[in-house]
Amino acid sequence: MTELPEPLPDAVPLPDPQATGLYWRAAGTADIEAWAALIARTAAVEQPVWYEKAADLDHILQSSKNDPAVDTVLGFDTDGVPRAYGRVDKNPDGEKAFGYACVDPAWQRRGIGTAILAWLEGRTRHRFADDAGQHGAPGEAPVPRLRLFMEEKMVHQSALFGARGFGVVRWYNEMHRPLDGGLPDISLAPGLELLTLEPGLHEAARLAHNDAFRDHWGSEPRDEEAWRFIMEDPLHREDLSAVVRDTASGDIAGYQIALFDPDAAAARGYKEGYTELLGVRRQYRGRGVASSLLADAMHRFVAAGMDVASLDVDSENPTGALALYLKMGYTAVNRSMAWDKVL
Repeated sequence: MTELPEPLPDAVPLPDPQATGLYWRAAGTADIEAWAALIARTAAVEQPVWYEKAADLDHILQSSKNDPAVDTVLGFDTDGVPRAYGRVDKNPDGEKAFGYACVDPAWQRRGIGTAILAWLEGRTRHRFADDAGQHGAPGEAPVPRLRLFMEEKMVHQSALFGARGFGVVRWYNEMHRPLDGGLPDISLAPGLELLTLEPGLHEAARLAHNDAFRDHWGSEPRDEEAWRFIMEDPLHREDLSAVVRDTASGDIAGYQIALFDPDAAAARGYKEGYTELLGVRRQYRGRGVASSLLADAMHRFVAAGMDVASLDVDSENPTGALALYLKMGYTAVNRSMAWDKVL
């Protein structure tokens, strides 16, 4: 049997100020506006599909599963302006950590990105060791894994990740469906009903999600706090989200959770109803639940003045979701990748 790793030093070394030209500390609520401005400056140059705004950062800092005092780092210039950041996100019993970062375009190509990746790796090792000590069973050794996401067009990030030993483990397609033509019909099988995802259905939807995604690559069960984090996302639109319920048992057969980002609409020139999560429990698959939820979402999006329905799909999704989306008129407009490094 393997043993738990030796305890790590209490603190992960911050990036070197002499090497990076920045001084570093953890992020706090007082930094949110300047932090969001850093991300916006970077996004203005790199043009990602979506990026975090001030409300998102505030939402992130309120999560209890990650401690911003040790799971975030901000790099400041001599005028006190944030020029780079890193953040680790991990479920306490999760099998991987997620890393997020950016460097101000005016400060890129100075080794700062490499320094942040080194910090992310160090913090990930600490998180796994800490979580193993609190949640691990005797004899279990954690295997630290760090996952990063990037859009295919970000070639500079690809070079950086590869140089640090990360490898692509999954591809995703961003798909759009224009809403200015005909919309598909909502056709539920007998014994099923479609309802707006109201607060009283949140817990049932969480249980349905964990059941639906237990056979999906990379998915981890969501506890009540993690699900509440999604429901309280500043962009979540309850009126655009729905569930399909079994009228006999009362069980949730499937669900569709939608977001709308008004800032992205202003920047991109069209309003996009985005399906953040779509799932169908195994015993209800093949009965038109997913197609009915997507059709319902399109009707809701149109009623709310949206121009496009969109979603992202794992290119190797085991449920055949990609074929369904293509059949319903979605087309791929962008690709992104997940990069992993086992530490």
